[in-house]
Amino acid sequence: MKCTSFYPVIMTAAVAETAAFYTRHFAFRAVFEADWYVHLQAESDPSVNLAILDGQHATIPAIGRGSVSGLLLNFEVDDVDQEYRRLVDAGLPILLALRDEDFGQRHFITADPNGVLIDVIKPIPPSGDYVDQYDPDVLPVAAE
Repeated sequence: MKCTSFYPVIMTAAVAETAAFYTRHFAFRAVFEADWYVHLQAESDPSVNLAILDGQHATIPAIGRGSVSGLLLNFEVDDVDQEYRRLVDAGLPILLALRDEDFGQRHFITADPNGVLIDVIKPIPPSGDYVDQYDPDVLPVAAE
């Protein structure tokens, strides 16, 4: 299979509110907008996409209708400390405070209006045994 695009779709009853949240706080813009579906694209990179869908829409098989659950969206950023301050100042809930992880992340976790978890991440050098768990070809930051 040759995949030409991949993006998550958040199913919700609050399509407009959810789209506005990602537009306001995560610099997305709507490239398609209907009352039941909004396709968002990152202002900084057109390959970064996110869709918002009415979870009761007829295009969803009945067995799969509803709201999203069990989802964690990862946003890798250049300056996680700046994003932390910005989102705290904006009043977003902080479910996990900014911290460094031995496995190679400086991150924090917030949530969208649907309860979807959002992990904002800056890769950092892993430490200890975690270095050996990475494929050297994809290790984003050189270990210290």
